[in-house]
Amino acid sequence: MGRPRTPLLSADRIADAALELVNATGGFTMPALAARLGVRPSSLYNHVAGRDAIVELLRERAMSEVELPSHDPDELPRPWREAVADIARSYRRSYARYPRLIPLLTAYPVNSASAITMYNTLAATLVRAGFDHADTLRVITLIDYLVLGSALDVAAPDEPWLASAEVGPEFAAALATATPNPHRADDAFEYGLSVLLAGLGA
Repeated sequence: MGRPRTPLLSADRIADAALELVNATGGFTMPALAARLGVRPSSLYNHVAGRDAIVELLRERAMSEVELPSHDPDELPRPWREAVADIARSYRRSYARYPRLIPLLTAYPVNSASAITMYNTLAATLVRAGFDHADTLRVITLIDYLVLGSALDVAAPDEPWLASAEVGPEFAAALATATPNPHRADDAFEYGLSVLLAGLGA
């Protein structure tokens, strides 16, 4: 029997199947992934080093639409707040496509090329703005908190808090301002981003 014209496995096919499992169940195992692809688990290791490598392939998928500022030397440098805000918005949009992937990715150290490139850009922008290295790491961590939490919130129900007898009048009045508001998650993200940048600028 000759070899199939299309290889049965590749890193991309493995990543596709892993993402399908994550979207369906919130995670994946190597045996489940092999079963979905119709191969033995040992066959996967001919294309990926292991589970950690697959997670980083998925991180690359999540990062695939993050847009970074241009490095054209002929362009005037942008104010750091604008550059950071644009990166954060793009980072959130890219990750919000795969909300069920976020808990999995946060359980592993970051090692994908696209993610490191984004963090390099953020770090360089912040250091040029005058932040020391310790504060630069704190700011990047805060941006991760805001972006990843907000990307998860995109998949939340339109009304994430249920009315009940325990809801006090002040909280009830606050909840009333968000009904109906299909852009609640976007509004909260933009508010959080503006507060973060204003605080850092101060």
